[in-house]
Amino acid sequence: MTVPAVGQPAPDFELESGDGKKIRLSDFRGRKVVLYFYPRDMTPGCTEQACAFRDAWEEFRRLNAVVLGVSADPAESHAKFAAKYDLPFPLLSDPDHKVCEMYGVWKEKSMYGKTFMGIERSTFLIGEDGTLLREWRGVQVKGHIEEVLAAVAGASGAGS
Repeated sequence: MTVPAVGQPAPDFELESGDGKKIRLSDFRGRKVVLYFYPRDMTPGCTEQACAFRDAWEEFRRLNAVVLGVSADPAESHAKFAAKYDLPFPLLSDPDHKVCEMYGVWKEKSMYGKTFMGIERSTFLIGEDGTLLREWRGVQVKGHIEEVLAAVAGASGAGS
């Protein structure tokens, strides 16, 4: 499977959100999309990241951007995570990691000497026309939201 490159169309997909709705990436044509992949609901780093996106939500909206979070957790877990932290954006369930594989974020990882497959924390900025404008892989949470907001602001008019 070929991973999309900046300047190419972002692969479309349909996934279930925490509220049980089916959401397609192409539903958001005409808006910028911040698509972020994260390892697990309710873990410290993922909670910090989700809350940072939540806290910047109004700024993303002002810039005509939508935020979508994706992990392999089930929709029910997403619903609990979103409710607990008052997340205003959809969290999408990719239990068979097909979308994660499409975006090249399903990787071999290691922790405490054990290797396993999991999601590499990554963010993609997709333009209004569905073109991949920017990618961040192996994201460190601290300072990341500010960097994404700056890129979204700089992309005003890009991809339209």
